[in-house]
Amino acid sequence: MRDDPSLRGRPLAVGGRAEQRGVVATCNYEARRFGIHSAMATAQAMKMCPELVVIPPAMEKYRIASSQIMAIYQDYTEIVEPLSLDEAYLDVTDSPHCKGSATLIAQEIRRRIVETVGITASAGVGPNKFVAKIASDWNKPDGLFLVRPEEVDAFVAALPVKKLHGVGKVTAEKLNRLGAQTCADLRGWSLDKLQEHMGSFGVRLYDLSRGIDHREVNTSRERKSISTEETYTPDVPDLAACLKLLPELHEHLLGRIKRNKAEKFINKLFVKIKFSDFQQTTVECVGYAPHIPTYARLMETGWARASRPVRLLGLGVRLGDTETVEQLRLFDDAAPDAIPSIVDDSSTE
Repeated sequence: MRDDPSLRGRPLAVGGRAEQRGVVATCNYEARRFGIHSAMATAQAMKMCPELVVIPPAMEKYRIASSQIMAIYQDYTEIVEPLSLDEAYLDVTDSPHCKGSATLIAQEIRRRIVETVGITASAGVGPNKFVAKIASDWNKPDGLFLVRPEEVDAFVAALPVKKLHGVGKVTAEKLNRLGAQTCADLRGWSLDKLQEHMGSFGVRLYDLSRGIDHREVNTSRERKSISTEETYTPDVPDLAACLKLLPELHEHLLGRIKRNKAEKFINKLFVKIKFSDFQQTTVECVGYAPHIPTYARLMETGWARASRPVRLLGLGVRLGDTETVEQLRLFDDAAPDAIPSIVDDSSTE
């Protein structure tokens, strides 16, 4: 909308074309009112909102804007943790700017982003990452929300459990069935009860429901995976046809690994399959190099879970600490046998 003001106020999505099996990468608030969201098939989005304007991604423009925004952040603090092209955590505890006021810093940053980049920005101010993130979503778009330390307890108590970091749709539904609708409800549970129902994640829920988050702003975020994927039109009909596509996907993956200089960090291999009905599965195993025969075995395992035409295939590697990976390699000279583990057995969009 910055580059085409005529789109202002209209439902807008960035993504691939419907006739090419494209998906929505992101959309504006006008589009979200129709129920459209990221990762939705563009064809489905068009059915929900026939007036939807779909434009292709312009990654170079996004990168330039992101660089400008990150440079503004760095003017106020060196402790910046980027989350995406347009989102980051800033620790301004010791910043000398704006008399040390985090709220005034956030206001000034938002103003400078509008003046320099030509887009609006929302901000959340809080005593920790969890609270600040929730606050940043409170007055979108183009807003600022402050949660003072003395306000955290009441603010978090009223939050629905689905707002907690790490709680997705399935976990939220489980908590709701068990009688926990809000963080105040969770506070009535003992740590033992939370761990009984939620495993090790129960400890995290215990803290978050009380507004406790000890994570520091991390200025050196490490990449955890590298992957490549392709959506096919028409659907790939069977396993044999999927396996024929492996070499091309493998070549693309090798190029990405090389560009990121990640060869020494690989500790797992994975295959992602999205079937014609949008059911999705991911299969992975231990591995230290992108090995086609291993990917073939993973693909066979994944395809057998639904045994139907495939709309998307992906290959990837998980990355770990280089010292750990090198130690493991001392005891594993050969390419690993595929011993798959289920990561996401039956998710749908």
